Amino acid sequence: MSSSDSDLQRPGPHEGAGVLGSRLTDVSREQFAGEVWGKKALLTRGASDFSDLFNADAVDELISRRGLRSPFLRVAKDGATLPVASFTAGAGVGATVSDQLDDTALWRHFRDGATLVLQALQRTWEPLGAFSAALADELGSPVQANAYITPPQNQGFDDHYDVHDVFVLQIEGTKRWVLHLPVLDAPLRDQPWTDRREQVATAAAEEPYIDAVLEPGDALYLPRGWLHAATAQGEVSIHVTLGIHNWTRYAVAEQVTQSVLALLREDPTMRQSLPLGADGPDEQVLALVKDSISAVLGDADPSAGLARTRRGQARPAPLGPLAQLAALRGLADDSRFVLREHLDARLDGTRLWTRVGWLDFSEDELLHVRAALDGQELTPQSSGRALVERLVRSGVLVPVGS
Repeated sequence: MSSSDSDLQRPGPHEGAGVLGSRLTDVSREQFAGEVWGKKALLTRGASDFSDLFNADAVDELISRRGLRSPFLRVAKDGATLPVASFTAGAGVGATVSDQLDDTALWRHFRDGATLVLQALQRTWEPLGAFSAALADELGSPVQANAYITPPQNQGFDDHYDVHDVFVLQIEGTKRWVLHLPVLDAPLRDQPWTDRREQVATAAAEEPYIDAVLEPGDALYLPRGWLHAATAQGEVSIHVTLGIHNWTRYAVAEQVTQSVLALLREDPTMRQSLPLGADGPDEQVLALVKDSISAVLGDADPSAGLARTRRGQARPAPLGPLAQLAALRGLADDSRFVLREHLDARLDGTRLWTRVGWLDFSEDELLHVRAALDGQELTPQSSGRALVERLVRSGVLVPVGS
């Protein structure tokens, strides 16, 4: 892969099967993209052994030993989410935290049939963090990982739809999934199922599109908008959902609109006040505004806004401050560094935009920066000590193998 001034750094999203083809589906990337993505649900039996990503021991460790706070867990029972105060407590001596998870309270809720939902596991459980980041690179959309732990014969949520695509990975136990066609195709984030409760209930009473019991290793893909409900069978069920926060044409339209408005701000005609006493625009003003929009629409460039939004929707690979400082202090001519993963780095002229900020470079330095974007290693000897040190200090370069 070669880099140009408009390239985004997405390591290997199109090379080989990736995690999409090797662990989540039994169809090719091309077939998934053309026939499945955003179009229909897909159940893959025996997709992979997911125990390396998550398991029952991980659940117990996260709840009882990691000191998680309430945003990282919610509890559901009989289709409703329980109050945060019912499963949190103070952190004890030396901490002014009042909403840490209370493992005893959670045990009692779980014992009585509640589903535990561990949220944003891409931030708290490294195996899922790495897997989610790899999948995000392949799909071109941010990925969030949640885990649902449901007691036998219980259901955490009634029939509903999500406003993002989902991969369901069955980890332990079994769970029956009942799927129905959408009542609203490709809903946006501000079009939740709760606005269409009656339609959802009516559709859920019809013949299902899929009615299947997922076993460990099975994977299920659901496009946003597809109705679903899941019930644990004769044992505790653990499944992970990988929520795909899809980029949409509407999101592009939002950025085009922002670009148009920025151009209109520079037009003194558009900055003029309405006539004195006017209670709104008349037909002449409306026609003028529409004509002005049409005139600048061709010059609207949403690329900067889209890139900025994309960078803000995910995080780069983890960075250990002590290891980074040790690498900086031990910098030698043959020290080897590579670009930090998942920076979503983009060159715009002589400026490098990343998820950790931006940097400007000279023309001579750009040669080495482009090499780093292409996946090559940099050393102080080959690329210049000052440049490598600056990139290490900024968190853009990390030691090889870190």
